[in-house]
Amino acid sequence: MSAFRTIKDDLHRKVSIPRHPQRIISLCPSLTSTLIALGLADRIVGRTQYCIHPAEVVAGIPVVGGTKNIKQELILELAPDLVIAEKEENTPEMVAWLEQHFPVFVTDVYDIVSALGMVGDLGVITDMHAPTGKLLREINAALLEIPRLPTPVTALYFIWRKPWMLAGKSTYIDAIMRFFKFKNLAYGLEGRYPELKPADAASLDPEVVLLSSEPFPFQDRHAAEVQAMFPKARIMRVDGEMFSWYGERMRALPEYLGALKAEWLGEGNLRG
Repeated sequence: MSAFRTIKDDLHRKVSIPRHPQRIISLCPSLTSTLIALGLADRIVGRTQYCIHPAEVVAGIPVVGGTKNIKQELILELAPDLVIAEKEENTPEMVAWLEQHFPVFVTDVYDIVSALGMVGDLGVITDMHAPTGKLLREINAALLEIPRLPTPVTALYFIWRKPWMLAGKSTYIDAIMRFFKFKNLAYGLEGRYPELKPADAASLDPEVVLLSSEPFPFQDRHAAEVQAMFPKARIMRVDGEMFSWYGERMRALPEYLGALKAEWLGEGNLRG
C-alpha cells in the first residue's frame, strides 16, 4: 500500500498527502483549534500567531507567521508533511510557495454546510475518523439547540473601521446571522466584505448594528460613531470569535447566541 494518497481539496486541486501525516502546520485559527479537538495537538508543528485557542496547548506550538505572511525559512526547518490552509484566510501566493515544498490542503468555508464539510475533511486527511464523527455529532446537536429570535431583525455586522467594512454575502458570519434570524442588510452590497460608503449608509435602516471584537477590536467609544450613522439602530458589541470561528467552536453557539437573544430582548447583559 502506498504511503501517500491523492485527495481533492476544496479548491478542487489534487493533493498527494501522507496516509498518516505526523508533522502538520495549520494556517487558520479555526482549523488549528479543530485539529486539537480531534486529538492532534502532538502532531501540529506550526501555527499562526492568531491560532490562540486552546491557549494552554498552542503555547507549545511554534509560530510560523500570520495568516497573510509566513516565515519561509522556519517552515522549511520544521519540514511538515502536511500544511492545511484556508482560502479566505491565506493568500494564493502563500499557498503557491508552500505547495512547491509540501503537500498543501486548502479548505473553503463560507457557510454552515461548508464548515461541517471542513471538519469532515480534516478527519479524512489526518486519518482521525472516529473522533471526527464524534465532533460532528456534537456540532450538529449544538446547531439544533441554537435559540433563534422570535421574528427577523434587520442588522449590519461591522468588522473594520477606517474604512468601515461589513460582513456581506457568502460569508460564514452572514450564515450565522441568518441562522439566528438576523437579516443582513449588507447582503445586497457588492462583495463579501463590502466597504460601507456614505450613500450606502444613508439608504440602510438596520434595527441593530453588531460591532465585532475582531478583526478590528471595536470598543464602546466606537459605538458613538456608528450610532451617528444609524441613529435609530441599537448598537451591540459582540464576540467576533463566536460569529467567525467555525469547526469545534460551533459547539458553543447555543450558549452564546442564547445570551445574545436575551440581551436583544432585554433579559440579559451580553458583552463582546
